[in-house]
Amino acid sequence: MESMIEVRELTKYYGPTLAINRISFDVAAGEIVGFLGPNGAGKTTTLKLLAGYLAPTSGTARINGYDCFQASIQVRRSLGYLPETVPLYPDLTVTQFLQFAARAKGVESRGRKAEIDRVIEDCGLKEVRHSLNGSLSKGYRQRVGLAQALLNRPPLLILDEPTIGLDPSQIVEIRQLIKKLAGDHTVILSSHILPEVSQLCQRVIIINRGQIVASDTPDNLSRQLGRGSRINLTVKGPQSQVLSAFRSLAGVKEASAAGEDRYQVQGVNGDDLRPELARLVVERGWQLLELKAQEFTLEEVFLDLVTEEEAQES
Repeated sequence: MESMIEVRELTKYYGPTLAINRISFDVAAGEIVGFLGPNGAGKTTTLKLLAGYLAPTSGTARINGYDCFQASIQVRRSLGYLPETVPLYPDLTVTQFLQFAARAKGVESRGRKAEIDRVIEDCGLKEVRHSLNGSLSKGYRQRVGLAQALLNRPPLLILDEPTIGLDPSQIVEIRQLIKKLAGDHTVILSSHILPEVSQLCQRVIIINRGQIVASDTPDNLSRQLGRGSRINLTVKGPQSQVLSAFRSLAGVKEASAAGEDRYQVQGVNGDDLRPELARLVVERGWQLLELKAQEFTLEEVFLDLVTEEEAQES
């Protein structure tokens, strides 16, 4: 599949401070990719490098076949950028601001009105198109920021924390807008809100302390990096004896009670413990009422990876 983004050994220092350290990744055309990491991990720095806002210390990045630093004009024509803080002119109306943005992006004059009408419709801005930006709610300001990013139909959208500071209903609205972009655009979405990434993104890149520590689909990360299988059981039997039996089983990392007759067992290396657990319960003469595997959430995987990286450096 053709790559929309190609990053190789990208490094950025702010003075003596290392922000990102030799990161490499690809994003295929049409993908929606989540860029995930704790505050200060290097997410925004990476996106600013891709958008041409910053120059790297070393390494290369290409968007739509163009070098981000040698052909920055062509790159900027290929992308729409929604920064974490949307830069709107408060004394312009929504329509006036989008007219300004359309001219800046080189939208031809004869098609400018139609293009502005299109993004206003797509982003749900018809009710406020004649309102001043300075009078808009945070949710509508985010919509205007997304609308300017969509002008001229760029093949790539870079969205940095698009739902930060919004109330729950506004978050749902912005997420629905982003979902509609799937297929028509490649999207790289930076966020520290893990459920948002799980709902919107086909693939996740996790960055911590300036380095990429994982890259895969949310489901694969949950399975592969969950540090062992986790099994939920409902067993009729003496609790102390059941726990003791589970803990003595080879491959069990931890066994705990989760309520009356309910237990959770975590494996060491990802092996499926269900056959051995079922055999053990039957051999002891207890009643097995439920036995099912539970995948690790993306949040658990993320915390596991970040904690592991910090432990290795300490």
